Amino acid sequence: MLVTKQPVLKRFWYPVMPIAHLTAKMPQPFELLGQKLALWLDLDGHPVAVSDRCCHRTAKLSKGVVIDGCVRCAYHGWQYDGQGVCVKVPQFRPDQKIPASYKVDSFNCAERYGYVWVCLDKEPLLPIPYIPEAEDPINRLIPQCYDQWQCSGLRVMENSFDNAHFSFVHAASFGSIEQPKPAASEITTLEFGLVIKSEVPVINPPTQQKNLGMTEAFTTRFVESTWHMPFSRTLKITYPNGLMHSIFTAATPVSDRISQIVQFCVRNDTEVDASAEDVIAFDRQVVLEDRVVLETTNYDAPLDVAVEQHMPSDQPGIVMRRKLLALFKQHGETEQHFHPRIE
Repeated sequence: MLVTKQPVLKRFWYPVMPIAHLTAKMPQPFELLGQKLALWLDLDGHPVAVSDRCCHRTAKLSKGVVIDGCVRCAYHGWQYDGQGVCVKVPQFRPDQKIPASYKVDSFNCAERYGYVWVCLDKEPLLPIPYIPEAEDPINRLIPQCYDQWQCSGLRVMENSFDNAHFSFVHAASFGSIEQPKPAASEITTLEFGLVIKSEVPVINPPTQQKNLGMTEAFTTRFVESTWHMPFSRTLKITYPNGLMHSIFTAATPVSDRISQIVQFCVRNDTEVDASAEDVIAFDRQVVLEDRVVLETTNYDAPLDVAVEQHMPSDQPGIVMRRKLLALFKQHGETEQHFHPRIE
């Protein structure tokens, strides 16, 4: 599947960067599904996103500066508001009207959970994913990961629901090669996603014991994972002592080959119980273990389940592939891919 060739994927919201990356005076670039964007904060402090090309001579607007809530092109100083409308041409006389054609495309843009989200279509199919744990002020939200991977979003999502890889990929963190049999999962399909529940026995290494407030060498994760179509998920983990550690991960599609990994966690403890630095360190170790393997996979992940081989624990990924195929069919699309699949 080539994500940039599937128009319906533009109708979903994706987190593109931490809101902290936007300052009052400097626009920031981002590429989403092949669309180059310039993002900044308007006068009200709200994030806005437009096409990163001035309509005059195509200079990148992200190389400009923000003036009074508008972005000013670094080439000739034309200024655009958050709707992409050119509001100032320095070369014009004060009484000279700016033509309506002086504009660039603008896109849906919003802030949620400390991140800027963008939808490239005027009519999103779904709202931004609702994460109740992150909405509860009693919990703390910890940003964890903002990296670009040479990997498709579908591969990242399948991996997130794959109980069979723990023993091998995560043998240095919480998995055990001596226990290769994956934990059983209960799968519930949703219209635009799925939920799995499972009880996963894991190693509790010394580096994690302090984070969990548990000194046992082994413990059990009570897991509820939700896939938010197309490329984000929440992994809610509850431990026997009542600690809740919920991880949100998005594989925002930059291009067919690249995904921007956005990850934060939400916990029901405090900094005194476990420092954010220690929590980040362990989860990043796990993330990087996944990255080493996932960046070796073929980015053109096939939705046709007959192309690759499967085992019973792959069922969540099979559901994802079939749901994406059904989505494309519903919107008059077919799966786009390269030949041959293995390059």
